[in-house]
Formats: sequence, C-alpha cells, structure tokens
Amino acid sequence: MNTTQTEALISMVAVLGLFVLMVAPAVLGILRDRRLDRQIRRAAAAPVTEPPDRPAASGPARGTAPRRPARAA
Repeated sequence: MNTTQTEALISMVAVLGLFVLMVAPAVLGILRDRRLDRQIRRAAAAPVTEPPDRPAASGPARGTAPRRPARAA
C-alpha cells in the first residue's frame, strides 16, 4: 500500500465518520418519534377508566381552632 492509497483510506474513513456523526441524531430522533407514536396508540386503545375516589381532604377536624404560624422573635 503506497502513500496515495493510505491517504485515500484515511480520507474515506474520515468522511464515513463525519457521515455517521451527521446522521446519528436524525436516526435517534426517528426512533424516539416511533416509540412515542407507539405509546400514544397504546394509550388511545386502552379502555378509559375513571380515577378512584379521592379521600377527603386532610385538614383540621371540625370544631377545632385554626392553626396560626409561629411569630418571629
């Protein structure tokens, strides 16, 4: 292998490396979009259920005095 062939090989590897660096984000974005679309389709196909009853709001019991914050000294 002479110098010209070595330089051509190095150039080809550099171009392929740059190509991969430029294309990789696009491919990852496409894969992410497909995953999100699949999740949306799965969620849309799932039966709609009502959320469980919420427990009563926690607060002071009836008939008790309201709590007051401590005063700064």
